[in-house]
Amino acid sequence: MIALSVAAVLAIFLLYTSLAGGGTPSVSPTELAGKTGEVALAGRVVGTPTGDPHGAGMRFVVRDIDGANKQRVTVLYKGSVPDMFRSGRDVVVTGTQQADGLFVTKPGSMITKCPSKYQAADTPA
Repeated sequence: MIALSVAAVLAIFLLYTSLAGGGTPSVSPTELAGKTGEVALAGRVVGTPTGDPHGAGMRFVVRDIDGANKQRVTVLYKGSVPDMFRSGRDVVVTGTQQADGLFVTKPGSMITKCPSKYQAADTPA
């Protein structure tokens, strides 16, 4: 009986969050301009990151993953850095853009993607 009650509460919560638009919108560097509030910024790391993620923060630059647009955004990140983080890697960070254009993340909000996992497998001829 308790499990059924917990399942019902969970189902209501999931229905509410899906109908209420729960979640953080995901944008690319090109789409970031003019966005207010918290967003998930998805991009490819370019250049060499600088700074200390456990001190004043680490800065790095991201561009659109598809590379079609030259828009770049500087990110200030604080928190643990995933092992797979490096230049050329696709990342998603959650935070807000400041008036000066700097994207400031929530602490520990970085997810990295391994590009090879998301590419189509070669098919034998």
